[in-house]
Amino acid sequence: MVCRDHAIRYGRREFAPLKGGHGKPPRRYRGATGPVSRYSIFSLARNALDYHRGWQKVWRSPDPKPEYDVVIVGAGGHGLATAYYLAKEHGITNVAVVEKGWLGGGNTGRNTTIVRANYLQDASTGVYGHALKLWETLSQELNYNVMFSPRGLLHMAHTEHDLKEIARRHVANRLLGIDLEFLNPRQVKTFCPIVNISPNARYPVLGASLQRNAGVARHDAVAWGYARGADARGVDIVQNCEVTGFRIEGGRMQGVDTSRGTIKAKKVAVVTAGHSSVLAAMAGLRLPIESHPLQALVSEPLKPIMNTVLMSNTVHVYVSQSDKGELVIGASADLFYSYAQRGSIMVIEEQMESLVDMFPIFSRLRMMRKWGGIVDICPDASPIIAKMPIEGLYFNCGWGTGGFKAIPGSGHVFAHTIANDAPHPLNAAFTLERFSSGNLIDENLAAAVAH
Repeated sequence: MVCRDHAIRYGRREFAPLKGGHGKPPRRYRGATGPVSRYSIFSLARNALDYHRGWQKVWRSPDPKPEYDVVIVGAGGHGLATAYYLAKEHGITNVAVVEKGWLGGGNTGRNTTIVRANYLQDASTGVYGHALKLWETLSQELNYNVMFSPRGLLHMAHTEHDLKEIARRHVANRLLGIDLEFLNPRQVKTFCPIVNISPNARYPVLGASLQRNAGVARHDAVAWGYARGADARGVDIVQNCEVTGFRIEGGRMQGVDTSRGTIKAKKVAVVTAGHSSVLAAMAGLRLPIESHPLQALVSEPLKPIMNTVLMSNTVHVYVSQSDKGELVIGASADLFYSYAQRGSIMVIEEQMESLVDMFPIFSRLRMMRKWGGIVDICPDASPIIAKMPIEGLYFNCGWGTGGFKAIPGSGHVFAHTIANDAPHPLNAAFTLERFSSGNLIDENLAAAVAH
């Protein structure tokens, strides 16, 4: 794996070469602006000859055209993945992805990068399991190193209730092909030697669920990789282009008004996370979504000390170690509603208490910085991936704290929904109508803390 420092942004040239090449010479494929170089050990060596000044731009920055077949609102991971799969899987390349800020500057760049699939309900396990399978080969698929690291994820049990919940989830997941193991406290200590399993702890460790193929990925590399892949297939990625309204006539979508003019389109797909309800209101829709700040923080860099992801709903913290050595730490969303990308000090204090309770070794560790995102949460903590009552309008939202891990699967099934005007079997249950029919997909427990 290429180290994180190789994901370099130089002006507007960006690259993250993937080592290997499987012994094949670098090949070029046709993109919107001509041949696109394939990243490999050969292209890395070739560009070293001119001190890496000759790398192609990873994506263009075009002006929006007057009309597209599909306009996607939101250039985060989900929006870019949707554009990529529309072009690759369905041959729809006359697509624009419009973003009010910069590419990947929303929740995609403001999360803790955890990838897992150990949800409870069948529908959830289906879409997250699909995403996890795509994660495993995503770097090869995109020819861009997304730095997926399947280092395993421990879900801790501290009470009798935790043990029963884990047992129930294990049965549900195994029925759908998700591999989980149960570890006793000694096995937990062997797998993660720095965790505190003392019986005198405030919440003693009684065991843990282990998903070995879960892990973490590099968040911005995911956005860049999908952007590069979509752009190479003709998709226009238009940054600094805020949607200010929708053009709707006779109950049918006609286009969007933006800060850079009107763009006509018969199909508009909205993937704007915490601002989804704001966009929906522009179309006269009211979504069952609440927006909350969700914050996280990182410590000063350490030598490699933690080789897994650990989460605990009872103690209420989750933590992993980044490639740069920083501990990436998070917990629950703030309870108040807000569109601010920052949270309260109280949540950070609780995170630190929980961290030291689980890992006394970190008691003298200094925190370096914090950030926040805006999570869109449905009443059942499951997303909406569906057509709207307005013909040609589609929404992918409500992922709450689980959006990053779902990016490949979400984009894949949402692209199918847009292209065919009908849901993929994996997202058929995630409709807006479930809130009136009562067919909810309750994942409040599974999504409580592990983002």
